[in-house]
Amino acid sequence: MSIKKTLTIAGSDTSGGAGIQADLKAFQEHGTYGMTALTVVVTMDPDNGWSHGVYSLPTDVLKSQIKTALSTGVDAIKTGMLSTEEIIEIAGKAIQEAGVANVVIDPVMVCKGEDEVLNPGTVDAMIEHLLPHAKVVTPNLFEAGQLSGLGALKTIEDMKAAAEKIHELGAQNVIIKGGKQLKHEKAVDLFYNGDTFTLLETEKTPTTYNHGAGCTFAASITANLANGMTVEDAVFEAKEFVSAAIKNGWKLNDYVGPVLHGAKSIHGAPTVTTSQI
Repeated sequence: MSIKKTLTIAGSDTSGGAGIQADLKAFQEHGTYGMTALTVVVTMDPDNGWSHGVYSLPTDVLKSQIKTALSTGVDAIKTGMLSTEEIIEIAGKAIQEAGVANVVIDPVMVCKGEDEVLNPGTVDAMIEHLLPHAKVVTPNLFEAGQLSGLGALKTIEDMKAAAEKIHELGAQNVIIKGGKQLKHEKAVDLFYNGDTFTLLETEKTPTTYNHGAGCTFAASITANLANGMTVEDAVFEAKEFVSAAIKNGWKLNDYVGPVLHGAKSIHGAPTVTTSQI
């Protein structure tokens, strides 16, 4: 039996819905063996409106974790929350030295429920140290606006312009998640491979139980690439997977509702349509 190995370099979400916890659940659902290198631990304080605490691990601990995982010979790498410029540089250098072709960059800039970049300097660091190694980068609207320098993205045309700029920065493929912020009748993501733009659409799910959706989407792409899928097929299946997970999201407590990672295998996937524009 041969099983593909996937590594996530990301933060730990103590609530279990996002971060490395979401990544490992998605890796497992896709039949890969997941490993982790923790960058930060994120806590949420129920006595103060579920406010976030972000605690970075020492960089020597991060380096040792990455070394441990890479020594096994990984097939794909995903990055998530990288809270400082130094951590981003460490991750980028490790990816470059490992020579792993399947790299998915999820450019996490804020915690769920927050609206400010954790550290403004991380945007430039991502551009310098991560995007040149990305087979796929998966920003949401806010992150795409930051990486492209275009600011707030409000339309599909804005998304196309941002995708072109991010591709020019070195990412081979860009998928911008429209999410609930995009004023569109469908749940729309835009995929750009440097030549063509493709819209991926599903019916919107009226829910707030979507904690971990972005991590889950990127981790699904990572596992699919490890398993040998083309980029296009990897992204399409990940859209199915996360759409099912969001549709079947559930209430954890009064503050957060995570997606259900096993939803596609249990309930099947919502219909995803694609169209080139």
